[in-house]
Amino acid sequence: MATVRASQRPSASEKPLHNHIPSHSLSKSLNNTPSNHHSTPPPRSSKDRPASSRRSVTPNSRTLSNNSNNNDDEDSGRVRVAVRLRPRNAEDLVLDADFADCVELQPELKRLKLRKNNWSSESYRFDEVFTETASQRRVYEVVAKPVVESVLDGYNGTIMAYGQTGTGKTYTVGRLGKEDASERGIMVRALEDIIAGTSLSSDGVEVSYLQLYMESIQDLFAPEKINIPVYEDSKTGEVSLPGATVVKVRDLDHFLELLQVGEANRHAANTKLNTESSRSHAILMVYVRRSIQENVNEITSQQKGTRTDLPGSNIPIVRKSKLLIVDLAGSERIDKSGSEGALLEEAKFINLSLTSLGKCINALAENSPHIPTRDSKLTRLLRDSFGGSAKTSLIVTIGPSARHHAETTSTIMFGQRAMKIVNMVKLKEEYDYESLCRKLETQVDQLIAEIERQQKIQENDKNELEKQLRGYCNSFDEEKKNLVTQVEDLTAEIEKQQKLRENDKYEFEKQLREYQDSYDEARKHLASRCELLEKENAQLGLGMKDFLSELNCQKDNNNLMCDKVSQLETSLKNSKQHQLENSTYQKVLVDTTQMYEKKISELMKQIDIECIRSESAEEQLDIMKKLVNDHEKTIKMYETKIAELIKQLDIECTCSESAEEQLSVMKKGMNDHQRSMKQYEVENSMYQKALADTTQLYEKKIAELNKKVEDEHTRLEVVQEELDLTKKLLNDYENSVQEQNEINELRVKLQEMYQLHESTVNELQSLKSEFKNLLDEKERMSEEIQGARQRLLVEEKQRKALEYELVKPKKTAPENEDDFEDKKPYVKDYVGKGSPGAVTSMGLRRSNQSRDVQSGQRATIAKICDEVGLPKIVQLLTSEDPDVQIHAVKVVANLAAEDINQEKIVEEGGLDALLSLLQSSQNPTILRVASGAIANLAMNEMNQGLIMSRGGARLLAKTAARTDDPQTLRMVAGALGNLCGNEKLHVMLKEDGAIKTLLEMVKSGNGDVIAQIARGLANFAKCESRGIFHGYRKGRSLLMDEGALQWLISSCTISSASTRRHVELALCHLAQNEDNTRDFITSGGAKELVRISVESSREDICNLAKKTLKLNPKLQAD
Repeated sequence: MATVRASQRPSASEKPLHNHIPSHSLSKSLNNTPSNHHSTPPPRSSKDRPASSRRSVTPNSRTLSNNSNNNDDEDSGRVRVAVRLRPRNAEDLVLDADFADCVELQPELKRLKLRKNNWSSESYRFDEVFTETASQRRVYEVVAKPVVESVLDGYNGTIMAYGQTGTGKTYTVGRLGKEDASERGIMVRALEDIIAGTSLSSDGVEVSYLQLYMESIQDLFAPEKINIPVYEDSKTGEVSLPGATVVKVRDLDHFLELLQVGEANRHAANTKLNTESSRSHAILMVYVRRSIQENVNEITSQQKGTRTDLPGSNIPIVRKSKLLIVDLAGSERIDKSGSEGALLEEAKFINLSLTSLGKCINALAENSPHIPTRDSKLTRLLRDSFGGSAKTSLIVTIGPSARHHAETTSTIMFGQRAMKIVNMVKLKEEYDYESLCRKLETQVDQLIAEIERQQKIQENDKNELEKQLRGYCNSFDEEKKNLVTQVEDLTAEIEKQQKLRENDKYEFEKQLREYQDSYDEARKHLASRCELLEKENAQLGLGMKDFLSELNCQKDNNNLMCDKVSQLETSLKNSKQHQLENSTYQKVLVDTTQMYEKKISELMKQIDIECIRSESAEEQLDIMKKLVNDHEKTIKMYETKIAELIKQLDIECTCSESAEEQLSVMKKGMNDHQRSMKQYEVENSMYQKALADTTQLYEKKIAELNKKVEDEHTRLEVVQEELDLTKKLLNDYENSVQEQNEINELRVKLQEMYQLHESTVNELQSLKSEFKNLLDEKERMSEEIQGARQRLLVEEKQRKALEYELVKPKKTAPENEDDFEDKKPYVKDYVGKGSPGAVTSMGLRRSNQSRDVQSGQRATIAKICDEVGLPKIVQLLTSEDPDVQIHAVKVVANLAAEDINQEKIVEEGGLDALLSLLQSSQNPTILRVASGAIANLAMNEMNQGLIMSRGGARLLAKTAARTDDPQTLRMVAGALGNLCGNEKLHVMLKEDGAIKTLLEMVKSGNGDVIAQIARGLANFAKCESRGIFHGYRKGRSLLMDEGALQWLISSCTISSASTRRHVELALCHLAQNEDNTRDFITSGGAKELVRISVESSREDICNLAKKTLKLNPKLQAD
């Protein structure tokens, strides 16, 4: 039955064509490529256009050649045909060993010789001849690249592969080249050049992928679309497929995903000629739309028939072209392919469509008036490719085997007839009036909006001018009224002032009399005031002394605070030194523990060696009974050595106990340090409170001083006002000569008062200077306090940063436990395979989402590793907090999935920490993730020896014994399966109970766990068979004692394909050991081998089973 193709791996008969290509042959083949294949289509000219295209709105297609063109133009439209020879496969080497190749290539002459027999041959000429060493790149550049370039220039193109089944058509055309980009086929390379030659903004590339299966056109992007109809335009003759899915391509990765989905939906089957034979014709349709700007001076109007001149207007021109890439199904003979049932029906339809294609090509080559294009849907789809307007390249694939001489001859003749076909290549251009109309509409809308905006602005200006005129008229009337009222008010005020002057004369005379009376009173008041000022000066002197004493006390307090700050700084330095010493102690402890572990491992090795010697001694005692006395002496020697070893072990135990005591002492030291840090924080809080109290006291005292100074200022202002009054009085009474003596006495008193005033001003200035000094000291103290606060804040930030670094892995790591599964597929065959049904676009979206999730997880883990550091992450594995341990184990497991990080993890002690977690932890999550991390590390051969030397297999066996979680069992089975792939560790694995544990895990019944068990047993058996083949291993297999053979025989019919494949491989490798023959015969394994050689789904396993039966005659006889 036909199955859906799941991958693009080349089969045994259709293997890659470029393996073992020497560099000199590759360069020669590249240099021999003809230059005309890389030439672009000839430039367009006005002569090439028909006369009617000048006056039409949409220009017609322009041809590259007409009746008057020369032979070069005809040759450019001719179908180009190249031949590619497939290298010999294993079947050809075996069956054609006594026969020569039926094909002889002459690539430098572009000829091919086809031998009928040893004395006669026929020669054929092609456009290009590719040898079996030709690379995929050279094939593309010679065959497909000129067609792709013409498609980018606006011409239709077709690239088609034709040949017998199993000759490499799908490899040449549809190879994806995921793992190696040099193996990419024509489809991928063509789309890569098309995407590079177009722009995302103005151009468009769309793709459809179809298959012609049993004369029914199916959509490979949407498999539910079956029997898509084919329509032909009666006017243009163009073929279209309404209903087919058309996808716009964003980039090359998007196209690769689409092509992978289509290849998965394509029908393929296993025949005698090809293990993955295509059972349908695959057609990739690429639609390219490119816009080109050209100046057009005249445009013909379709409605009125008049011409309108648009000088310099740019009308975009659109070039629409189509590229067909066809991968034809191989022609085959029923007697050679062995097709039956559904395969026979498929072969009939394939041969029918290919014969109809051959008839059309024969008719075109012979210039027949009737071309039977309607006999098949394939010929209808390729109507434009042969004899139409497309530029066509055909690559013919053949095989070297003489057994298929007839098929090779028909293929070569097909290519020869196709070379006679000449197409009329046309350029398809159209004016893009839609985009031009959109631009003109947007311009008209902008102009209308601009006109409306200007009209609104004019109306607003008119309204504003009218408002201003009205305002000016109103203001003129109001000012006129105001002037009249002002004139009336002025006349009234002049009359009032005249009356007031008369009243002022009388009032001034009264004031003179009053001043004389007040002068006498002022003399008395000044005398009393002087006495009060003297008393206040004495009080101010006492207050200054008290204030100075308070300032001295405050200075002493400030000095004490500075001493406390210095003491706190020294305590901070001491705490930092303690932290450094603790870190050095931790490093020393790590080094000492590593030294002790190394010594203990060496002692364990010595004990194992001594145990082996003791066992050999006991066997010799049983065999050689006559030499009892000699063996007793040797036994005594061994006992003395064992006693010495026991003493050494006791010494090492005491050393380990002392190391544990040192660790406990260090832990106590860390606790004391934490207590000291807490006390330090309490002292800091007390110090901050004291600082706050002192600042409050200073602020209160400064406020009191400010109040005192303000009071003094008010008093001085009162005194100055009184002095001003006295000066005025003196000036008034200077004219009176009679009282000069009194005035002189007053002057003397005034001078004394002035001196007193000056002294008070000087004292005020001194007080102000002292106040400024106090303010400066206050600012300096505040700056010192702020500096101390900043230091404390910096230290708190450092402490919080350390705590944040320790807690950061816990916060930044994802919370989902499933996100921390090992990213590296340490079980190579444990890959989820989809059902043979169609792969939909939803599956593609899910795969993209899973890739995005995985890339995001890797980015977060890389950030954690860069910011925190791998040593700190490994140290967190020993944390007492279980949540921190879980997140740290998950980060280490994900880092271990990359080969670059494995060596660093082992060097930093990550392997030892993971093994200790397996031994001590009871958390199921920690056990599962730690087992997965060890499985990832066990992929490396260097790490396998370290895991076994440190008892890793024994710990994994114990972990499997104490858990029922299928995920944990899968991780443990994967780790043990990786260890089974190292032949040097087989004895240790059996002694540690790893093989027994693998077989006991079968009881879980989980399919994933059983798959890992089968893989481990296959690795074990394969290593044993390799050792027997090279001659450095003999004897019965170690798996026989554990009962592995019985389980393998019972699991041969398991439903999982990958598990069944590993079981069959294990049985084949175990049967290659002749010492296992008796076990195979007694347990029925020989019958299973016979069944595998006939019924296995894998051809390589069938061949291996047949080979083992031939090599072992006993099994064959049974």
